[in-house]
Amino acid sequence: MDLATSTRRTRLDLPDALPLETWCQIGSQILRLSDSSSWWIGDWLVFGQEKYRDRYKRAMAETRLDYQTLRNYAWVARCFAPSRRRPALTFQHHMEVAALPEEEQDHWLDFAQRMHWSRNELRKQLRASVENHHESEAESVRLQLQISPERMERWETAAAQHNCTLAEWMARVLDRAVTTPSDSVA
Repeated sequence: MDLATSTRRTRLDLPDALPLETWCQIGSQILRLSDSSSWWIGDWLVFGQEKYRDRYKRAMAETRLDYQTLRNYAWVARCFAPSRRRPALTFQHHMEVAALPEEEQDHWLDFAQRMHWSRNELRKQLRASVENHHESEAESVRLQLQISPERMERWETAAAQHNCTLAEWMARVLDRAVTTPSDSVA
């Protein structure tokens, strides 16, 4: 019995006589490869940040992925040094907690790993925690900006140089702008 599989970029051919156990193993291997590629692309972009100009334009051309997807991969890769990444959890698990302070990231990832949470369950637990937390805080505001990829890359670089997230860096710059008198800021 020939159980050979054939892969192409746009197709996976499986034999009709494929046992269920083998089919499950192939699915696990595909999932691991897919999840790993998110980390690899993120690490690839982070590497390119210091070495090559216009890395996002070039990356979009090379990968055919959109700017936001690439930016997310790089952001998560920067948030988690390889030593902090949890192999038992997916890239998506890490993305769910990437905006949190490092200590909280570790807390939630440890919990997700111990409890065998799916990404969706982790998201649900985070939302429940945030909702409880926000009930005791002042109202928050969500901003949405439309900016060029070049400007976004400059801002991300500046934030990384200050060892903070883009949101933290933007808040610092805006706070400084309202506390420092300047003729250049209207």
